[in-house]
Amino acid sequence: MGVGNGLHVFIGRSRCQSSSEVGGSRAKMATLSVGEPQEMEVDRRGESEESGDDETKRKSLNGEVDSLQAPSTVPEESPVDMDTITLDPDEEDVDLVHCRIGKIEGLEVLQKAKTISLRQNLIKRIENMDSLVSLKELDLYDNQIRKLENLQALTELEQLDVSFNLLRKIEGLDCLTQVKKLFLLHNKITSIANLDHLTSLQMLELGSNRIRIIENLDSLSSLESLFLGTNKITQLQNLDGLHNLTVLSIQSNRITKLEGLQNLVNLRELYLSHNGIEVMEGLENNKKLTTLDIAANRIKKIENISHLTDLKEFWMNDNQIDNWADLDELKNAKGLETVYLERNPLQKDPQYRRKIMLALPSVRQIDATFIRF
Repeated sequence: MGVGNGLHVFIGRSRCQSSSEVGGSRAKMATLSVGEPQEMEVDRRGESEESGDDETKRKSLNGEVDSLQAPSTVPEESPVDMDTITLDPDEEDVDLVHCRIGKIEGLEVLQKAKTISLRQNLIKRIENMDSLVSLKELDLYDNQIRKLENLQALTELEQLDVSFNLLRKIEGLDCLTQVKKLFLLHNKITSIANLDHLTSLQMLELGSNRIRIIENLDSLSSLESLFLGTNKITQLQNLDGLHNLTVLSIQSNRITKLEGLQNLVNLRELYLSHNGIEVMEGLENNKKLTTLDIAANRIKKIENISHLTDLKEFWMNDNQIDNWADLDELKNAKGLETVYLERNPLQKDPQYRRKIMLALPSVRQIDATFIRF
């Protein structure tokens, strides 16, 4: 999208916008998975909510990031030189979104900057960051960056977002020991590596990459949220050291067996929809679970979860459940509020909703519809 002859730049909380963007807002996306209308109601809340715009967030959780709906960097646009942009040396929050910036330079004046957003530009390389020693947050979402490099001076950095770029590996982060949140969503990363020094990391977002194996996470003992949706992972493994993990999302992968979660005793939210799981098992030690999303798998029976007494949300739509007696597994969850069972054989019963209400009287929402009293 062109900006025309006049480039309007606002530093601080405002944005650098084209005239077609000013005053507009993104329409709220429907929860419809691209190309899979039968999966309209699958939950998307497991995806990290701090990286990317609302459209992409809703798409990426279940691995349905549509290339047509991905952030719209247009390579044919002519880059703008940084020397055409006036920067305020006293500004702490610098927002340079969608300014057609082609090269990072001239940021030396921003000695007081705590956050810098350079999302949706035409940046190909991370460079000229050495003077930003006090920076806390750096946002490079939706550019054309191929390598993580030249970040060694940002030792105070707490949040880094390089989602929607062209990265093929994780590297160049050794000095960022204070980073708490790392977003690398939608790149071309093939393996989890070189994270050993990030011992303060609390949130790691690696969704929509090309990862096949969960590995090299043992040193991340502070990690609380891990997002690996839309990769090529076939096995739940190497998670034993993540004792503080509370949110785990591995939706839209190739997992066939529920396993490897026995040490995640503090896990509260587990998202495993759109895999090939056939049996509910392996959750004996995950007694703190409040959300269990196992929709769109190949499960025939609800079992082995009667001990999950803290459950509030249970997503089991798009499976093969055909026995009403299976709901007895949920009766100990006295605070259960939401149940998704649509597109199971059970839904063919004309008394479908009534039977769920009778079996689970605490439930306030069945599928997408709230219960009216």
